[in-house]
Amino acid sequence: MTVIDDPAPPRISDRSLADALSERYLAYALSTITARSLPDVRDGLKPVHRRLLHAMRQLRLGPGEGFKKSARVVGDVMGKYHPHGDAAIYDAMVRLAQDFAQRYPLVDGQGNFGNIDGDNAAAMRYTEARMTTVAEHLLASIDEDAVDFRPTYDGSEEEPVVLPANFPNLLANGAQGIAVGMATAIPPHNVDEICGALLHLIKHPNAAIETLVTHIQGPDFPTGGVLVESAENILEAYRSGRGGFRLRARWEVEKGRAGTYQIVITEIPYQVQKSRVVEKIAELLNARKLVLLADVRDESAEDIRLVLEPKSRNVDPAMLMESVFRQTDLDLRVSLNMNVLDADGVPRVMNLREVLQAFLDHRHDVLVRRSRHRLAKIDHRLEVLQGYLTAYLNLDEVIAIIREADDAKAELIARFELSEVQAEAILNMRLRALRRLEEIEIRKEFEKLTAERADLLALLDDQGRRWRVIADEIRALRGDFPTTDPLGRRRTEVGTPPSAVDVPPEAIIDREPVTVVCSLKGWVRAMRGHVGEEVEIKYKEGDGGRFKLHAETTDKLLVFASDGRFYTLGIDKLPGGRGHGEPIRLLIELAENVEIVALRVFDPAETLLVASDDGRGFQVAARDVVAQTKNGRQVLVPAAGVQALICAPIPAGADHLAVVGGNRKLLVFPLVEVPTLTRGKGVILQRYKADGKLADARAFTLADGLSWSLQGGRQRTVTELDDWRGKRAGAGRVAPNGFPRPPRFT
Repeated sequence: MTVIDDPAPPRISDRSLADALSERYLAYALSTITARSLPDVRDGLKPVHRRLLHAMRQLRLGPGEGFKKSARVVGDVMGKYHPHGDAAIYDAMVRLAQDFAQRYPLVDGQGNFGNIDGDNAAAMRYTEARMTTVAEHLLASIDEDAVDFRPTYDGSEEEPVVLPANFPNLLANGAQGIAVGMATAIPPHNVDEICGALLHLIKHPNAAIETLVTHIQGPDFPTGGVLVESAENILEAYRSGRGGFRLRARWEVEKGRAGTYQIVITEIPYQVQKSRVVEKIAELLNARKLVLLADVRDESAEDIRLVLEPKSRNVDPAMLMESVFRQTDLDLRVSLNMNVLDADGVPRVMNLREVLQAFLDHRHDVLVRRSRHRLAKIDHRLEVLQGYLTAYLNLDEVIAIIREADDAKAELIARFELSEVQAEAILNMRLRALRRLEEIEIRKEFEKLTAERADLLALLDDQGRRWRVIADEIRALRGDFPTTDPLGRRRTEVGTPPSAVDVPPEAIIDREPVTVVCSLKGWVRAMRGHVGEEVEIKYKEGDGGRFKLHAETTDKLLVFASDGRFYTLGIDKLPGGRGHGEPIRLLIELAENVEIVALRVFDPAETLLVASDDGRGFQVAARDVVAQTKNGRQVLVPAAGVQALICAPIPAGADHLAVVGGNRKLLVFPLVEVPTLTRGKGVILQRYKADGKLADARAFTLADGLSWSLQGGRQRTVTELDDWRGKRAGAGRVAPNGFPRPPRFT
């Protein structure tokens, strides 16, 4: 009876869900980083691009060969190497063929491969492709055991781990990628400049990045443009491997008749869609936010030609372009984040020298492996030739053994002391060829290969010579991309940071009078024109008016809240006067339980008095309260349980401050006793009992007297104020008869 052992039960281990999820997420993250998103520092390619080029080589799609359907290439890549969808593969292929996306295209596309306007490529069944000479440089020596191969995802084929890369593709074409928890962003560069830096690094292995930057001036984008980043920032970006570059469109002025002119944009920044730029400018024109500009036209054919017409010939072209740059993608920052996979497959951020050195080290490895591969081929051929010489010297006997011996191979090995390789080579020759063996030709080939073998051994034994060979290869590569050639010349001009051009708001926004209205419940709007008191303003049911300001669309609105923060709004961005407006809380990040204290039109020359209800305050320049974000700017810092109460302008020439408390006590003291700050609690203006609070404050000129409003719109002015004058932080005296209830100056 046969006994069959029971199969081993499945191993089940108890693990927490958090640990299991963490492990699987980490595995996914690493897979995304190493197998999809980050390029290899050696060839500058992601796996999908490497597989595309390898598949095209297998299909014999070299630069001198005929085109094949893109669908054929995509099908081979997807079926053999890349276990992803055809759309992702074709998109990657299309990008490699776009001369506006790749500085040095790797794919030569035939058909519609998209355009700079953002139009998509035609379907892959309609387009054809082959490799460019640049791709050929990347694949050179791949058959010479220059790089390792690994099994494909299903084990049916093999694919290269990295390409030999006789071309600095990482810097030349750049790379973009988003992984899990990290990303890469490398702009393209000029290959002539890269080669210059590589040659310098070979000669000076410890070269400073400051020296390398003299060779690599900055990115070189396929769409041109003008690099307007400072030299210090460029150096710091290359030194750290992180940073950015400011890039602007290239423009020129074309003169017309009678002093007229038009601006022509001939190059736009990298990865900016021309059609979207035109649409954006048109939107700004319709919104009356480019008041210096009259019209925009796209007259592009093969070259870019965007025409901007000014409103008048008196408009300064630099000011006009500055207003356009500030509001469109014709001026943008291109990121630099040289986060790549090193030779060990570890992601890290490298600086410029490390990237260049990694490429050189890879070329050195390729040279050594290529030389050893050739050496092995030579040794095998020399062994065969030695057997041929033996056969030639004993030709008749060799022929007799082949014809008559039962085991010719064993007999040849025993009779002439041949190796198996030699015997096999003799037996595999045609008898006619064996008879025609010429000793002279065999000896010539033998001597030539022997000399080559000695040269390769000397090369492998001399590191300095190997680096000289690599330098010669780089010089030859540099010669393939001369600066006189359209592909080799620098396209992006390295300029200087633009000088500050003062663009007044009216150059961007059409100046119009408006009335800013804010209701009790915080609904704000900007009504056209300066609305007088006789005009009735409608509010939502249960709401009413609180603030009403005359301003212009080019002004800024200062919002002072009860928590002591200032907020800044462009009046041109306020909702229009039709309807009831919008809640101001949608425009600024106003905290809950915080109310609006004051609204003012920003005047940069103005000084403000800010104070909290506990009687503390200080002076602050209006320019110091402007906020750049929706979160506002903390200026007055009230204590716990205290609220900001006053934001009032200080008139020019004012020399005294009048403060009145809720207890109707009035105090007048010199304004110089109130310090000017940018942030803080302030100083005590008036002292109160435990439950006392500040009611109002006003700066005035003592000689002119102190005024306050009465019922019916009348004003009362008191010039004799000796009874209420004192030192700052005093209690004051009861206000004169007739002072308003509640106690306020307005």
